[in-house]
Amino acid sequence: MSKAYLTAAGSILTVEARHSAYIRSSLKQSPFPSPFDVPLTLNEVYTLAAPFIVSCPSDNAPLPVKAFPKLVSSPENPMNITSGTKITLLTPDYIVKPADGTSTIYGAFITVTGPVFAEATPVDGGFSLTVPAAAEGMAPIRGQTYVVLTGCNTTVTDETVAAGPAILEVS
Repeated sequence: MSKAYLTAAGSILTVEARHSAYIRSSLKQSPFPSPFDVPLTLNEVYTLAAPFIVSCPSDNAPLPVKAFPKLVSSPENPMNITSGTKITLLTPDYIVKPADGTSTIYGAFITVTGPVFAEATPVDGGFSLTVPAAAEGMAPIRGQTYVVLTGCNTTVTDETVAAGPAILEVS
């Protein structure tokens, strides 16, 4: 990667942070609810961006990324989501099933100090789960939060993600 591109990308980052803080403040939300931003993998970022990509030049090399199946917050979820809130995550046009047919599916809330897991219960069109509280010593689940569905309750990798991420606003 070119050092010039990296410098330009880095300078855009701070502008985007200010935009985000301004928009959050105008929506009566905390402009910076968490001291750290949440790290996402390239595939998780591509999954969120893919719906906005309508075309690429035909002579472009194939992108070295994949989009995971879509995961969205149900419109029936409460507006004020906090730890302990029961929510529903929808998997439109896709059914998430455990590889072995019987294992548990988990919602993994991505934080800067690692994922926080909650058991997910299948419901019509997706999964229901309760937003967990982060364990002591872990970053809080607060602000713009990302959650993926996975069959693993110890780690989140591109190999274990079954759907998502979905974006939630957690107070």
